[in-house]
Amino acid sequence: MAGNSFGTLFRLTTFGESHGRALGGVIDGCPAGIELDIEAVQNELNRRKPGQSAIVTQRKEPDIVEIYSGLFEGKTTGTPIGFAIHNTNQKSKDYSHIKDSYRPSHADYVYDKKYGFRDYRGGGRSSARETASRVVAGAIAKQFLPNIEINAFVSQVGKLKVQRPYQELDFKEIEKNPVRCADPEMAKQMEDYIKSIKKEGDTIGGVITCVAKNVPIGLGEPVFDKLHAELGKAMLSINAVKGFEYGSGFEGVLMKGSAHNDQFNKDGTTKTNLSGGVQGGISNGMDIYFNVAFKPVATVLQGYETINKEGEKVKTQGRGRHDPCVVPRAVPIVEAMTALVLADYYLLARVNKV
Repeated sequence: MAGNSFGTLFRLTTFGESHGRALGGVIDGCPAGIELDIEAVQNELNRRKPGQSAIVTQRKEPDIVEIYSGLFEGKTTGTPIGFAIHNTNQKSKDYSHIKDSYRPSHADYVYDKKYGFRDYRGGGRSSARETASRVVAGAIAKQFLPNIEINAFVSQVGKLKVQRPYQELDFKEIEKNPVRCADPEMAKQMEDYIKSIKKEGDTIGGVITCVAKNVPIGLGEPVFDKLHAELGKAMLSINAVKGFEYGSGFEGVLMKGSAHNDQFNKDGTTKTNLSGGVQGGISNGMDIYFNVAFKPVATVLQGYETINKEGEKVKTQGRGRHDPCVVPRAVPIVEAMTALVLADYYLLARVNKV
């Protein structure tokens, strides 16, 4: 299997399966001399881990990260950082009923056809549990990005949508509710809605908005490695993601160019920011903001019809511990992937000119 690495200079390679002994990764290219705050890394993992509230999967995993290399006396050495997160609460028997059949809208069928073999326990490598390794790497990347602030929050669940622009929201509210919505009133409505969906044995999708502030001018490598293109790739690599838009996004098609253009101020900032902080594939110093759409979780705890390995129609029932809505736990994943992209381009920018 190819495609297990992300990044150019700051590069992450991940390993592990949902029900294997451990997940983990190796980070290449982390600068030496960074005083690493392990507690901050663990805190990011705690935001992603299962079992943290009534509206997420109840799999109980401590998700404690163990770092095996690349650190000495609390500082990065510049050598590869190897780390692991051990699985402790697998219930593989929950998946025995799909050993010979395929769950609709999961990776089961295509993995089997592509590789001729699959790990059916929780989806194996295709499980969103793989993203724990990304969160570790993103938490490390955040610690050497100078002054850059990355905040993601749930802005929509089903039809429930935050109506205020992000500039009017208080990001301190994000961690005060289990949905991780920056609008407290909407957060309560979203929480109640997710609970009702869970009672039905069903799932619902949503949108995460991410904002990166204080990004310096000049990050991005045209022509094929534009900053927004790499952010799009990063987000679309996350499980269950179905859409990415930055700046004005799809709403921009409704506007005339004269209205859409971001007019300059004398200091080089712009009066508006419909470009989303990126022009010509390069950051322009304004806020970078984008939306990431997540589909409803494919595993529904209801009866359904599917096919088995012989192509025969069979009936089965969704089982196990699953998120009724993935977006609350995906917030730190979106932040982590944003940090990985910005960290990589921050290092690349150092070699652009003397």
